[in-house]
Amino acid sequence: MKVVYLSLGSNLGDRLGLIRRGVKLLADAGVRNCRISSYYRTKPVDFLAQGWFINCVVEAETELLPLRLLRVCQGVERALGRRPGVSKGPRLIDIDLLLYENAVIRSRELVVPHERLPDRRFALVPLCELAPEVRHPVLNRTVREMLHDTPDASQVLRL
Repeated sequence: MKVVYLSLGSNLGDRLGLIRRGVKLLADAGVRNCRISSYYRTKPVDFLAQGWFINCVVEAETELLPLRLLRVCQGVERALGRRPGVSKGPRLIDIDLLLYENAVIRSRELVVPHERLPDRRFALVPLCELAPEVRHPVLNRTVREMLHDTPDASQVLRL
């Protein structure tokens, strides 16, 4: 079993319900949930003309290999109604693979650790709640250190 960290977010519809259903569908597909962070209300970044998100991070165990895990996450997104749209725009559900053990993957389909993780307070805050001492395998910095030093000053409010 490999320990993975997934970020889940939604800013359309029943945001909290969609995230909870996403976690259930992931579990049904072989992503066993160990722990779920608190839920956070977060201001959008990049594309600002949209509603606030609800985000959380899931620490899970899986036997799925990284690319298969990516496909499972994409399948859950589709099952919950996500369709192609504006890049960084409103979405029913978004599931990102933040960390997969200590793996470093750089392919056309998948980049792990998530390349924007050090710059995303909405992912770092819930990740720090679950795993403050986990180290980024490329930067060799803990989640706590990355959160402390992130240039992202966007609002992240615990629900």
